[in-house]
Amino acid sequence: MRKANIYAVMTAAAVSMAILSGCSGSQTAATTAAETTTVAETTAEETTAAETAAAEEDEENYNTGDASMDNTRNQDEIGEKELLVVSFGTSYNDSRRLTVGAIENAIENAFPDYSVRRGFTSQIIIDHVKKRDNVSIDNVTEALNRAVDNGVKTLVVQPTHLMNGLEYTDLVNELADNSDAFEQVAVGEPLLTSDDDFKAVISAITDATKEYDDGETAICFMGHGTEADSNAVYQKMQDMLKEEGFDNYYVGTVEATPSCEDVINQVKEGSYKKVVLEPLMIVAGDHANNDMAGDDDDSWKSQFEAAGYEVTCLVRGLGELEPIQQLFVQHAQAAVNSLAK
Repeated sequence: MRKANIYAVMTAAAVSMAILSGCSGSQTAATTAAETTTVAETTAEETTAAETAAAEEDEENYNTGDASMDNTRNQDEIGEKELLVVSFGTSYNDSRRLTVGAIENAIENAFPDYSVRRGFTSQIIIDHVKKRDNVSIDNVTEALNRAVDNGVKTLVVQPTHLMNGLEYTDLVNELADNSDAFEQVAVGEPLLTSDDDFKAVISAITDATKEYDDGETAICFMGHGTEADSNAVYQKMQDMLKEEGFDNYYVGTVEATPSCEDVINQVKEGSYKKVVLEPLMIVAGDHANNDMAGDDDDSWKSQFEAAGYEVTCLVRGLGELEPIQQLFVQHAQAAVNSLAK
């Protein structure tokens, strides 16, 4: 692969890191931030993996949909141009089809000259789906090896990550390590990168929930959260919602701040009678079904009910919304366009 293309990949990651952290620092500062990932951030990732494993084990007890309806997109005969869509993944079959699958379909429709393929970053999810449903999904390494074996020359990778966090950085690094296997490589940006991205997502989520925005209902979005600096995207989303005049909208996280308690305290400052809960996540998996909408005492639903609110849960991932799918298409288009420079 040409040195210019390797540089384009790494530069895109650095620029994206600067924007997503909510800072206006230079590209050099962004690169430095990427190189100084803290031990705490790594620990958070390991904790999330352990919690995911426990959740997936519990999931054996209930149905998440028909896995056979999902297209795993790990076929061979790829051709010379591939667009690899990389997601964290989910073992909730219906949500996987309606979110990740829908994003992949939108990208496929937009790029008929490319073979669209799937790669998941969570090996725990891949293994669980294989064990439970006998359905095979490629991890990123397997997807890259498949591309090499099929003679792919131009590889464009579009992640479905919400933000530029540790997983996105890991993805960019793995692509850089394998870039010599291809003539051209480009990587797209995560969902929330530029201010325009935030505005587009705000437009999508407020339009999808406008029927509930009656002045008596607080509409609360639950993000995942991280100990990494990229957690700032949630506060930025909250701030921009207020700037856009969406005063009845609130944003919190499961794993970081703002916490559920923080959001409840904010909602109490208003005169709301009802609350609508929805995940600010690409898929509606374990966090959405259990941490948000579950019946345990510590779920968001239970905590809001205990605070005296009538609660409605919208268990759907952002990936189900057509404007979100098209925003990923736009990011993929920018990556494709970079190859011609």
